[in-house]
Amino acid sequence: MLPTQVKKFYSTLSKLPALPILSKFSPPMNHEPTPEELEGHLRTQRLAQRAAREVSALMQEGWTERQTAQMMDTYLRDSGVKSFFHKSFAWFGERAGFQGMVHYSQALPSGRVLLPNEGYILDVAPVFQGYVSDIGYTSSLGENTDVSKAKKFLSKLREDIPSWVTPESSPKALLQKIEDQIEKAGYENSHRKYPFGVLGHRVHKVSEFHLGFNVINFEWQSYWSLASRGLFGQLFNENFEGDFLGLWAIEPHIGTETMGAKFEEILVVTSSKAFWLEPNTQK
Repeated sequence: MLPTQVKKFYSTLSKLPALPILSKFSPPMNHEPTPEELEGHLRTQRLAQRAAREVSALMQEGWTERQTAQMMDTYLRDSGVKSFFHKSFAWFGERAGFQGMVHYSQALPSGRVLLPNEGYILDVAPVFQGYVSDIGYTSSLGENTDVSKAKKFLSKLREDIPSWVTPESSPKALLQKIEDQIEKAGYENSHRKYPFGVLGHRVHKVSEFHLGFNVINFEWQSYWSLASRGLFGQLFNENFEGDFLGLWAIEPHIGTETMGAKFEEILVVTSSKAFWLEPNTQK
């Protein structure tokens, strides 16, 4: 747990939509999204979701997380993606619930092999034509009743989230509502194990220029787009007190001792309502 004074400092920083010196290059993102932005991010999101579905259809017993993640990246590069906010992650079985993970480096794709009827998560954030998306996809190799139950819960959660975002509600109240529902259903809030304990983050339009810079699976676009705007105003966690207007990749991640499940997609927040950028429920 962070000390109270540190939390207050983070909360204060979260109110900054951008950094004054760098705002010319990294403008604030707390605005009503334009039709062009919505179309661009949706195009990228659908490409990422298609990659996850098609790789998922090919997966077999004995595949490793590393092999699966590499195939996702290859599919996206073959589809025109030149760079990534973050490259692909794949988590199998208990690792999908982040069980036993203490350091973030342990979440990198590993040599862990996929077993029959085992659940898994695929997660990737490509940049396509300058627009970022970040998606999470849950499935299993064969029938898995625990995964099916978790996906049903997440589907209902996805349905409810937009109605919980109102002009009168706070982002902190939304986060608490989501996490309370997860705990009430008997799951762990596995996203609490992410860096900064985020339930989501803003998405931006960025340069596609590929520098070959990759630190713990994240390319330079992620570090620049978040840090150049002050970082904490771009992260949706318990310390966020900024303006919620804009585009957010929301990623409820739930887990048990043997499995994990999540969805991740872009939530559009306007001055009057919130809605999922993709109108169709994930399958």
